[in-house]
Formats: sequence, C-alpha cells, structure tokens
Amino acid sequence: MELFSHCSSLFFLVLLISGFLYSEVANSIGINYGQIANNLPSPEAVVPIAKSIGITRIKLYDADPKVLKAFANTGVEFIVGLGNEYLAKVQDPGKAQEWVKSNVQAYLPATKITCIFVGNEVLTFNDTSLTGNLLPAMQSVHTALVNLNLDKQVTVTTAHSLSILENSFPPSAGTFRRDLKNCIAPILDFHSKTGSPFLINAYPYFAYKSNPKQVPLDYVLFQPNAGSPDPATNLHYDNMLFAQIDAVYAALGSLGYKKLPVHISETGWPSKGDDDEAGATPENAKKYNGNLIKLICQNKGTPLRPNSDLNIYVFALFNENMKPGPSSERNFGLLKPDGTPAYSLGFSLNSSSSSKGNSSSSSSSGSGQGGINPITIGSSPPGSSSNGYLSISPASATKRYHMISSISMLWMRKRKRKKNRRGYLRTRQRSIISSISITLVGRVCEGGWRGPPFRRLDLFIFPYSYNETKLKSKTQTS
Repeated sequence: MELFSHCSSLFFLVLLISGFLYSEVANSIGINYGQIANNLPSPEAVVPIAKSIGITRIKLYDADPKVLKAFANTGVEFIVGLGNEYLAKVQDPGKAQEWVKSNVQAYLPATKITCIFVGNEVLTFNDTSLTGNLLPAMQSVHTALVNLNLDKQVTVTTAHSLSILENSFPPSAGTFRRDLKNCIAPILDFHSKTGSPFLINAYPYFAYKSNPKQVPLDYVLFQPNAGSPDPATNLHYDNMLFAQIDAVYAALGSLGYKKLPVHISETGWPSKGDDDEAGATPENAKKYNGNLIKLICQNKGTPLRPNSDLNIYVFALFNENMKPGPSSERNFGLLKPDGTPAYSLGFSLNSSSSSKGNSSSSSSSGSGQGGINPITIGSSPPGSSSNGYLSISPASATKRYHMISSISMLWMRKRKRKKNRRGYLRTRQRSIISSISITLVGRVCEGGWRGPPFRRLDLFIFPYSYNETKLKSKTQTS
C-alpha cells in the first residue's frame, strides 16, 4: 500500500515488536509462544505484554490451560498443539473427543481457538510408527470436532519441516521427498476436504548456517541483493523465504493440490549462537524479522502467488533457556523472559511488573511486565507517569497528549453515525494523515477526539489505557 512506502525504518521496527498490523487485506503475522523454560512470566503476566505489543494471533505447542484461561475474552486467536506423544492415543475416537472437550471446547468461545495442529514435524523423524499414526490422529480429532459441532470454527492440520522437500531450488522444481509421497498425498487430500491449511516451518537461517560461504547473507535477510531468476517461470526471487514458500506450492501442485493454502507456522532468526553458528547475531535477527514484517505490511505475496495471503508465525515470543541443542535454539525470542527486547528494537521497555488490568472491556496500559513505553522526544508533557505512559484517569480526559505505544488500524466513530452503501461508517470525510511519522501526536479532550476526523483505516495512536467506550479497534468490535 502507498501508506507504507512513506514509513520510516524506525516505524518498521515498531511493527516488528507489534507483531501484527491490522489491514484491509488478509495478510497477517502471528507469534509462537513456546514455554521450554523455567524463567518465563506467568500467562497472566504475558497478557498485558501481548496486548502492549499488538499480538492478536498465537501458536502454542500444547493446549496449556493456564494460557488459554489467561487469554479468555482478549480476542487473541489461538492455534493449539496436540503433541507427537498423543498421536497413538487419539486414534481412538473416544479419547480424541475427550481431548477436544477438555482442551478446546472447554475454553470456547471465551478463548478464540481456531485451529489444532496434530503433531509437529512428524514425517521427518524417520519413525515409521509415528508417521503411520499421523493421519488417523488428524482424522479422529476432526471427527470429534464434527460430533461437537465445532468443525466450522476449528480446523485440524499438522506442521511440517521444510526437509520434507527433496528439491527446493529453483522454486518451480519443488518436489516432496520420494520416500514421503505415499504419506503426504492422503494428508493433502484431508486438507483439501476439510479446508485446513498446509503448515510449513521454514528457516532461511539454517540454510545460511550450514553454508555461509555460498548463501548470500543479504538474500536470506531480505536486504537489497541481485537475487536470482527461476529459469522455468522467469520469476525473480530476492529472498530465500519466498523461494522456499513457492517451492512448497510447486510441490503441492505436482501432486495435484495447487489450491491448498500454505501457512508458515515457524520462521525466525536467533540473536545469539555458538562460535560455529554463523550469522546468529542481534543485528541479523533484527534485519530478518524487521524486513519480514515490512514485506507483509506492503501486502506482498510471493512471486508465484502475489495475490495469496501471507500467514506467518514468527518464532518466538520469548527466549527459552531449557531448550536442548546449540545456543541458537535458546535465543530465537523477540523478548527476554523479563519482557525486555532480546535485541534493540528502537524501544525502551517498562521494567515495572504492575498492570492496570487485562480484561477485554478495557485496554491494557502496557505497564505490566515487559510493557512498551512510548517513544518520547524531549521532556514528557505534564501529567505523564514515571513509567513513560501519559496518565489517563477513569474520569473524562481533558487535553491529554499521547505518544505511540502500539500501532493498530482503527475506525473513528462519532455518536451519530450512518453506514454508506459500502457498509463503512461515515463521519466528516478527511484523512488524518497521508503519511505517518513515529512521533505523531493526538489530542483527546472531554467528550472524545478533538482532532480531524478521518475515514477508512488509517494508522492512529492507540493509548492502551484509553476508555474503550469511546475508542475501540475494529478487530475487537467485529
């Protein structure tokens, strides 16, 4: 979109930590919330952190009841996981239904669970019994959803490693491993019949790590580079992730499933690694994640599917200190366990552990553990609090100025409003901005907004402690 072409590089760093950008298109970004650690904040403390950085989609590796309860009535969408260790058990229809009742139905509709991924990277474990259990488990869980009348709102899928591909370059030559085709084909048929997405975990980092002398760093970090053409399609690729995605589309097409949607269930870059882990630095992590968000904000599909939605889940929310393997495995988080950035994002984060509440009826102030302080220029205006947030009392606000703490797409509504023929709410028609600056300031006075009214979806400063009876985001009210 034209709006984004005017945004500064600092703005995109804001989007990196924001995690999501509400847009008129369906492209969206999510976050993986792993918990292989002994020093993470409680799920209740994560709620204000998630709100303050704009997260609206989370992928779990289990169905942790503490997390699902904590995020009730927040509007955050969840993918929950059913671990590899349960695949054999849930083939039993009764046990599958019991699992769905206890781990999904029990939290609906307060917690917005939209998908179950059954098993993680099962086909590349080279475990024949595990592989044989995968599809029956998926079918059994789906049948349980049907029996409980939940299949229209909750889909069933599984996540694959990119190593299920035998060829991935050029993208048009993408094919599945020959030894896995007999396993993959019926799974693809299941996706086609149930309408669930094909999930792939794609990490350009590992390609660079294994061959740093041959793989151009700029190519994997979305930096300017010459790129390479696909000789079969003449499509040009200037980053590895999009080439990997299109290789998956090609592999699906080779088996007759061109229309299956592909979602990236994991991708990311570590901010730290061992001496032999090339590229694992804070600078590269910031470039990878920041540039990825920038591309998504520009509504760019892949060269092969320019009009297809990009649904990507960044790995991960936190560094996880108990993950086995090399150091990089414990340093993929955007945040440290205390809620501060794992690397510089152009922000200062609040160290206070207090919170002003996390109910769905009032926005979090972001002052909980790891909450993001606004970026300030010069001294704070009168009425600002010590943590960097401007104080907003429950009473009517009078001439308070608010710097940005998170960016969302919002509708401005007047008390008297009508719908036009396109269904959009109408006010006096004037855009509040033609391009955005990170230091944009708005004024809130008694009775509501006193700045210029605007139409459609424009970027606006959203003070999380503002009274939502006067200002609500589109996603929370839809």
